[in-house]
Amino acid sequence: MKQLTKLLATTALMSLVGLAVAPVAFAEAKTDFKVAWSIYVGWMPWGYAADTGIVQKWADKYGITIEVTQFNDYVESMNQYTAGAYDAVSLTNMDALSIPSAGGVDTTAVIIGDYSNGNDAVILKDRTELAAIKGQPVNLVEFSVSHYLLARALDSVGMTERDVNVVNTSDPDMVGAFQTPEVTAMVTWNPMVSEILTLPGATSVFDSSMIPGEIIDMMAANTEVLADNPDFGKALVGIWYDTMAVMTADTPEGAAARAAMGAASGTDQAGFEAQLAATKLFATPADAVAFTAAPELGATMDKVRTFLFDKGLLGSGAPSADVIGIELPDGSILGDANNVKLRFTASYMQMAADGAL
Repeated sequence: MKQLTKLLATTALMSLVGLAVAPVAFAEAKTDFKVAWSIYVGWMPWGYAADTGIVQKWADKYGITIEVTQFNDYVESMNQYTAGAYDAVSLTNMDALSIPSAGGVDTTAVIIGDYSNGNDAVILKDRTELAAIKGQPVNLVEFSVSHYLLARALDSVGMTERDVNVVNTSDPDMVGAFQTPEVTAMVTWNPMVSEILTLPGATSVFDSSMIPGEIIDMMAANTEVLADNPDFGKALVGIWYDTMAVMTADTPEGAAARAAMGAASGTDQAGFEAQLAATKLFATPADAVAFTAAPELGATMDKVRTFLFDKGLLGSGAPSADVIGIELPDGSILGDANNVKLRFTASYMQMAADGAL
């Protein structure tokens, strides 16, 4: 894969220090909007929608312009959003909390697109049971969703990170590193997972399907921008579900869309469809609303914020995991109600479900 996806690198933490005190663009009624996205199976629809006129269709409907920009570096897309250069960005629930929200940018999850349902995996070499990971070096992107998956995997067999030795490894190096003698355990995501599992001795011993609903992929927007410009939110969900209808169709047009998204992500139609099979995609707004409104979301975000606090990723000197407030769709708040910086809402997706766009 030619790009970085789903990671929180040390460089991002360094730049976050500056971003936390940088001025964020003042939100106001406006007509021009910028959306950032990066390559990952759950976010490929944004590039396709821009290329095929779906973005233009919905922007025209609301009399606005929407510029959709692909980033090859996922962390940079989030940094640019946090700095105020973009109005919305594709990211995971964990990274939304640890980068823009921890950086002081009030952020709202407008679209819950999917959750990883096998795309992320713990892989051992010449071992077939997770318990065999004890005492081994484990190569992964430190502080990423892979790190979170490792923590959840270890907990499932009564171990902690003290029982292994984490080795920070960049995602472009994963496939090559696994083929060296010293690498015996690895945690990564697709398409690297698929490539590594074709290598001799590689076995997946734990994957994200075992923690369903915890690694969530979404499109989030600046809360103030969204409040002052609700048509922007409506256009985003209109774009998304129009694209979902095409991508998931069992038609020649649907096959062509999946082939185009596969090619754009460095694979082909079959490879893209294999990744989709390991993704719990919410292809309809009703499905997305049901997932977002379910009580399990609060439990998931509690696990995520606890992990981030334990790793020191909720801000320097954060006294507890409560330092940042997280508002759930029912209005309840995890953490500090006076410092809400991450919000989950089903309102825009509900408009799509109701045909009210």
